Amino acid sequence: MPPPVSHSHRLFSFSLSEDCLCRRLVQAACGTGARDLVLGVEQYCCDRPNPILQVFYVAIIGGTYFIIVQSSFKYIPGYYVSVLHRYLSIVVVSIGAILFVLTSFSDPGTITSENVSQYVSAYPFDNIIYVEKECSTCKITRPARAKHCRICDRCVARFDHHCGWMNNCIGEKNTRYFVAFLVWHFLLCLYGAIILGFIVAGELKDKKVVYILTVYYGIDNSFSALFPHVAQWLLAVHNTQILLVVFLGIIALLLGGFCAYHVHLCLSNTTTNETFKWQDYIFWMKKENAVKASAYTLKASINAASSEAQKSPQSKWKTFFSRSKTRAEEPVVKNNIYDVGWIRNLCEVMVPLSERSSFSCKKSE
Repeated sequence: MPPPVSHSHRLFSFSLSEDCLCRRLVQAACGTGARDLVLGVEQYCCDRPNPILQVFYVAIIGGTYFIIVQSSFKYIPGYYVSVLHRYLSIVVVSIGAILFVLTSFSDPGTITSENVSQYVSAYPFDNIIYVEKECSTCKITRPARAKHCRICDRCVARFDHHCGWMNNCIGEKNTRYFVAFLVWHFLLCLYGAIILGFIVAGELKDKKVVYILTVYYGIDNSFSALFPHVAQWLLAVHNTQILLVVFLGIIALLLGGFCAYHVHLCLSNTTTNETFKWQDYIFWMKKENAVKASAYTLKASINAASSEAQKSPQSKWKTFFSRSKTRAEEPVVKNNIYDVGWIRNLCEVMVPLSERSSFSCKKSE
């Protein structure tokens, strides 16, 4: 089964395209002008490069860090957290911002008439999911693993997907930055949740909450007895920190799954675009094999009935409708010729083929 992340990506993309009913409702309720306005906004947000999600990312990161500084830095240094984390937090957030800029503004591997011959030689056609053909928009040969992005209006080498958060395509040259961005932000959220957890734990220790509850209030020194009272105190005094821990934990969990999926793609030298292509190929090949197997079974039944009819006419209908031996369906195998072992696959992501000295020497045959 393919990873659930790819299913979610396809479902989300499909949902965005199913908007005809919405347009009709807007036109019926507010008129043609409102419909055209909605259509214009939709085209800007979904079909054109725009910085909306980039601004949203900056707002999330900046806003979250600001809230942490305002609400939690006063507890640093604490019982479990040293003053070092005041400055380390600035460093880790800055590195995340640098990776964001690199991914957003770096060339993903744009294919032009000047470099297309080198890309065609660098990525051979497998004649399964990639066959030699011309890009109808760019009017150049589309190399294997490349795709024309309708949003950026360009052909991109080793195309993975168009990322709205980066306002950029993810391709041959910036996949390394994108994966590093995912890994770093997963670790960043995990780091933030852990440090905030230690801050809260340190406050419990400093304020001697457990000691006061057990000695002065006579509460039994057990987890089941103390938990409701400790939780009540935390939500009353450190509700901001608790909400931040939950928020960062959820984001870390989501990023961790997305990160693991893309690391798997890198190690197997596959892209998100190719994952969908292989899914479609395997689906149709299985259907074709099923049809062939059914045709073979029917032909075998007819031949058997004809043979039996020559010997015993009374049994021809019985033979025809009897269960014939079904031909086993041929297994559909994913033959990824670009998978050359996880070490070389990883090297191809870290040092793209187009940045190697041998690339400029390649000529299309």
